[in-house]
Amino acid sequence: MGTLLQRDKGTQPGTLLNRMDRLFEEWVRTLGGRRPFGLGGETPGEDVIRVDEYRDGDALVVRAEIPGVDPDRDIELSVSDGMLQIKAERRTEEKTETKGYERRELRYGSFRRALPLPPGVSESDVTATYRDGILEVRIPVPEPPAEQEPRKIAINKG
Repeated sequence: MGTLLQRDKGTQPGTLLNRMDRLFEEWVRTLGGRRPFGLGGETPGEDVIRVDEYRDGDALVVRAEIPGVDPDRDIELSVSDGMLQIKAERRTEEKTETKGYERRELRYGSFRRALPLPPGVSESDVTATYRDGILEVRIPVPEPPAEQEPRKIAINKG
């Protein structure tokens, strides 16, 4: 965790603060420009995967642009601690040194992104597809529980 203070990751009241910490860390990682190692929790040589995130009916959809990879070999998708983790690696060609490049702007190496999941998401229902360089993750979002009326409790006189 890239913050100065790591909070409990349990289901106690600190959970909202944990989610806020993770959102802030993710926001810092998406900032452009070079950042010193340790700021935002990234490791040297890792870049952030850019995503679109939107609601489609009762599902949250995350679309990540990861062209030029083999999804079976180069993409790892996981869910843990209420976060969706996307990790990818774009490998360089074997014999790039002998090609005499004039310009080299394509990025190679490790890429990652961690996104908070909505409360109540069943991790087993998360699905993903990869087509034309776009990883699409669909996350069914349950309806929030109906708000219950406060129950008045009788006070006994003792």
